[in-house]
Amino acid sequence: MSTAYVLVEYDGDQVLPITGELITAAKVFESVTAVVVGAAGAHEPLVSQLAALGADAIVAAVGADTAQRVVLPAADALSMLAAGAPGPILVGAGVTGNEIAGRLAARLASGVLCDVVQVNSDLTALMSIFGDAIEVSTAVGGSSPIYTMRHGATEVPAKPTPGAGVVSTFELPAASEKDVTVTKFVPAVKGDRPDLTNAKVVVAGGRGVDSEENFHTEVEALADALGGAVGATRDVVDLGWYDPIYQIGQTGVTVSPDVYIGLGVSGAIQHTSGMQTAKKIIVINNDDDAPFFHIADLGVVGDLHEIVPLIVEELAKRK
Repeated sequence: MSTAYVLVEYDGDQVLPITGELITAAKVFESVTAVVVGAAGAHEPLVSQLAALGADAIVAAVGADTAQRVVLPAADALSMLAAGAPGPILVGAGVTGNEIAGRLAARLASGVLCDVVQVNSDLTALMSIFGDAIEVSTAVGGSSPIYTMRHGATEVPAKPTPGAGVVSTFELPAASEKDVTVTKFVPAVKGDRPDLTNAKVVVAGGRGVDSEENFHTEVEALADALGGAVGATRDVVDLGWYDPIYQIGQTGVTVSPDVYIGLGVSGAIQHTSGMQTAKKIIVINNDDDAPFFHIADLGVVGDLHEIVPLIVEELAKRK
């Protein structure tokens, strides 16, 4: 089996967690090539990290306008590599990853599977469907099958087997007049809390929080006390209590924290499909028949408006 190509996701000089997951998942193949798309030199601070995660080769696909061309540079880089030496391609699932995967499938005449949770050496993949109620093994065709991997589905070993990390570079083609380019960026304002998809602790609120004010004074307060991120159910977002970017579930983001705490969340499958891979699940709800209690490691039946302030108070005493 030829090398597997992994698209590196990074922020400045730090590799993002999904990259480690992709490299770990791709280890079922003969070798792993990590592809860094960016300006000249962008790969340099990432080399040691990628090698430590198990990358056998690191390819820097260099272009002067990679940020302005959105998904095209990544699609160019991966299609050029796979056209010369076919092999499976792994990218992180999501709006951007799925867009890249679709373009690659068209260019390489290969099949694509989105939101897989495991890739196998025979090129099949495991998919968790119908709100994670059923797992299926799915085959895909083509010389360079493409997979988008669900965030948090693969556990990176505490001490991965290092790879050789052999570095090479090549120039990406220049933008053509047909390319879509971004002329202005407005960076998202980052708060003091961890990013939702990468957080070790997630505190999520549901309709049972009762109001937008309570969401800020209780859900956010507990998240701040634990140094965690804030999540929300679709009901909360539809009610306008919290921003849609924090929605967890089938129509939101998928999280896989060490600890997930659900406050006033009933546990509908639309929500639990986006968080049930959390290592520990804690639920506080006054309805003892709430479905969430069936998957919780710890369930507390009671009034969250009374319980949460007591927890925050106790955590403050312990700092």
